Amino acid sequence: MKYTSLEVCAGAGGQALGLEMAGYRHLACVEIDPDCCATLRMNRNWRVEEADLRSLDGSPFAGKVDLFAGGLPCPPFSVAGKQLGERDERNLFPAALRLIEEIKPRAVMIENVKGLLGPSFEAYRASIEEGFRDLGFVVTWKLLNASDFGVPQLRPRAIMVALPADTMDLFRWPKPLVKPAPTVGQTLVDLMAADGWSGAEAWAKMAAGIAPTLVGGSKKHGGPDLGPTRSKHAWSLLGVDGMGIVDRPPAPGFDGAPRLTVRMAARLQGFPDSWHFSGKKTAAYRQVGNAFPPPVARQVSAAILKALSLYDSVISKVA
Repeated sequence: MKYTSLEVCAGAGGQALGLEMAGYRHLACVEIDPDCCATLRMNRNWRVEEADLRSLDGSPFAGKVDLFAGGLPCPPFSVAGKQLGERDERNLFPAALRLIEEIKPRAVMIENVKGLLGPSFEAYRASIEEGFRDLGFVVTWKLLNASDFGVPQLRPRAIMVALPADTMDLFRWPKPLVKPAPTVGQTLVDLMAADGWSGAEAWAKMAAGIAPTLVGGSKKHGGPDLGPTRSKHAWSLLGVDGMGIVDRPPAPGFDGAPRLTVRMAARLQGFPDSWHFSGKKTAAYRQVGNAFPPPVARQVSAAILKALSLYDSVISKVA
């Protein structure tokens, strides 16, 4: 693991796990939520900084970070919210830019909701790009669907990559996988049958599509259900009751549409079953629903790593 990373707004570790899969060594994961920090510590021996990004001192990491990555808070740009953008107190782009100036990483990768790429935020995106230009970076944006990278869920996300111009020339966005993502039924049939439900196979045949986007909600709004009315309708077409999350899969003799467990939701996000979540059901599901799918993070960060490696190879030959 030659290349290093600093993960901010790390949440439950979806993006951090993807970076690890791509070959990065984490110098630290920064997260303010205690349950998320407990999850990170439970699964890995990473350095976890439980801190507000606004007050984090970047100087200890200066000159040591290859990739600065994070999933900055989505509510300022989400169509489900008021879309206050830069006027939202939860907007952390200014804090991220300050840290990037202090740390001077070689590359930056930021994930957010697709609303950030909408016309209403065109001026703000331009201001973000200007801030990165002042720091010596060129910025590129792309909307990626998780289902294009093997995740059984649509989950469109805005991804921003920033690199110096000479390295950006070597960067290529990852291409969608040739093999389609598995269906919800294929993904969850064994978990649905785990407690002896005889209807799991029949249910799996009905659940023959990918999932709508999981919605984790925030501490102020959103409980352990599967999202707004239109999302619940989409879940119902897959034979899933979207009104809540349950502790156990269906029991023998169960009749009707099953609900998801936290483990099922995590698998739909692309987490391995070995990844555990701290906290009670609502807190655990919120971590899952707000995560960046590890397979997508792996593909994008691997493309960045390839660009950095190619640049280093060219420089070493010239030297």
